[in-house]
Amino acid sequence: MRQATIQRNTLETKIELSVNLDGTGKADLNTGVPFLEHMLDQIARHGLIDLTIKADGDTHIDDHHTVEDIGISLGMALKEAVGNKKGINRYGHAYVPLDEALSRVVIDLSGRPGLVFNADFTRASIGGFDTELVAEFFQGFTNHAQTTLHIDCLRGKNAHHQAETIFKAFGRALRMALVTDERMADQLPSTKGAL
Repeated sequence: MRQATIQRNTLETKIELSVNLDGTGKADLNTGVPFLEHMLDQIARHGLIDLTIKADGDTHIDDHHTVEDIGISLGMALKEAVGNKKGINRYGHAYVPLDEALSRVVIDLSGRPGLVFNADFTRASIGGFDTELVAEFFQGFTNHAQTTLHIDCLRGKNAHHQAETIFKAFGRALRMALVTDERMADQLPSTKGAL
């Protein structure tokens, strides 16, 4: 089983995160940021990843550090759990609609961090959640998972729908990239022989 547990403690947050990449989509989340939990549940459900997160952050200031550090921790856990990457698809992509909103996510588990994020949210906040934090979450993830990630919200009028399509599409794209192919069981998905 491809699993990992990360403990990340700073002066701003204390996070314990466990991931099972071969799970069934279960999520046990206690982050202090309810909208983020709704989005993380989308990653678990659509990625078929079991995800347990307990976070204690300085949300009395705002949600920034907690959201960013959970992204960092998820990236660290994914990198550890995926191991040597032999036999995986490596690439994944997904388009996900939700009513009027549509997003596309493309991922490469390349070993090279790079994020291209295009989303013009129609509101600055969803409830009390700052929409700028969506990009911060994925930047933290990308840097520490060492993935190339392209996120495009192609259309949408409702900011909640825009965010949700991004997280659902991310879960689906990640699921595709992590699938193993028996024909590639002992091979890295790279002509370089290294990822």
